[in-house]
Amino acid sequence: MIVYQIKSVTITLAGLLAACIISMSSFAAIDVYDFDSTQQEAQYRGLIEELRCPKCQNQNLAGSDAPIAQDLKQKTYDLVKDGRSDGEIRAYMQERYGDFISYKPPVRPSTWILWFFPPLLLIILLVGWFWQSKRRQLVASGESGVTVDNNVKALSTAEKAELERLLSRADHQNDHDITNLGDKK
Repeated sequence: MIVYQIKSVTITLAGLLAACIISMSSFAAIDVYDFDSTQQEAQYRGLIEELRCPKCQNQNLAGSDAPIAQDLKQKTYDLVKDGRSDGEIRAYMQERYGDFISYKPPVRPSTWILWFFPPLLLIILLVGWFWQSKRRQLVASGESGVTVDNNVKALSTAEKAELERLLSRADHQNDHDITNLGDKK
């Protein structure tokens, strides 16, 4: 009877400990901000979705739990509450953190490679592909200007015998290397 009570207490304590450990995730930081209007809240949500976390690099502020992201969310909240526009808030963040903070960097000489290199590369690849396919069509149709010598002579009996010897030798060997010293003349 005592053993049963000890097992029951142990199981209860283990269950309580597991429940405490599992519930610790519910104490994660949840941002609770009080806005004056739904327009301010929508502005805030839109900005934290658009701004990139400097630490995480592939996440926006809304999806990041990094301390710097928390600070940037708080600063964004403060600027929204002060009545700043989206443009002013983006300009403030870009001035402080550079163009990297935005998923949509501005078009300026320092970001031209980001904006113009991918489409330019695509155009170059497409032109090359079209040129190559057109060239193949011309060669296949015989209109490429490449002349083919139709006066090709047939192999002599000595050349045919040498060719047959090399081919039969290659069939019998696993290594098809015909550059052995015995094959060279």
